[in-house]
Amino acid sequence: MRPGTLPGMTASAPTILATSAGYRPHPRLRFGFGPMMALAVELGRERTQAADGPPRLCNIGTASGDDKGFQRDMEEAAREAGYVLHHLSLFSQPNVEDVEAYLRTFDVIWVNGGSVVNLLAVWRAHGLDRILHRLWQDGVVLAGISAGSICWFEGGVTDSFGPELQPVTDALGFLPGANGVHMDSEEGRRPLLRRLVGEGALGPALCTDDGTGLLFRGTELVEAVSEVEGARVTRIERGTGSEVVETDLPVRLLS
Repeated sequence: MRPGTLPGMTASAPTILATSAGYRPHPRLRFGFGPMMALAVELGRERTQAADGPPRLCNIGTASGDDKGFQRDMEEAAREAGYVLHHLSLFSQPNVEDVEAYLRTFDVIWVNGGSVVNLLAVWRAHGLDRILHRLWQDGVVLAGISAGSICWFEGGVTDSFGPELQPVTDALGFLPGANGVHMDSEEGRRPLLRRLVGEGALGPALCTDDGTGLLFRGTELVEAVSEVEGARVTRIERGTGSEVVETDLPVRLLS
């Protein structure tokens, strides 16, 4: 293992960090970047073996319609953390000519929250789903929060259609099964996920409380991590017959 390599990792293995985390309160800014974003950066720098210059992140904000105000807030948080952050915007047209070549210049591709249903539709219209799959296979680190977490799995539950949560079953499927986000702060998510998993409408679900994340190498879950002490990561799966089993996973607290 090369010195500095994270446990269980090689520099080019496909990597996804799927989270309900990344931002934290900041005294002057709308938000700052927390330990989860620092982990994403560490993963990206491990792949590129970058020694000089600040970490480079690309934010994809499709799920919130490429909101310009939020993009500026992201840039401020990145500046304060010592990162360089740019954006891939798709509204009203892509802001770069060669999307794939552009994305390959970054250490980390970070996907923000919002409407996962709209994200999937727009990405597919622009072929970004296929581009991201190639980048993932080539070892580019993919990460994100909320919609930017669910999108990598086969599905989950979403408020994309309105206040009442509904299933989404046609996500990208880079990772097997379903994903639940904000499990401790949005009380309707857990019972709906349990029902959908029990009925077989969704596969086994990996679920994150606010402040936690799931680190995958390829399609294997390497570890659950948290920037909040006591936050839970759980697996929901079918047991015998119609029984639904929920299991707490070990969680490593990020410094």
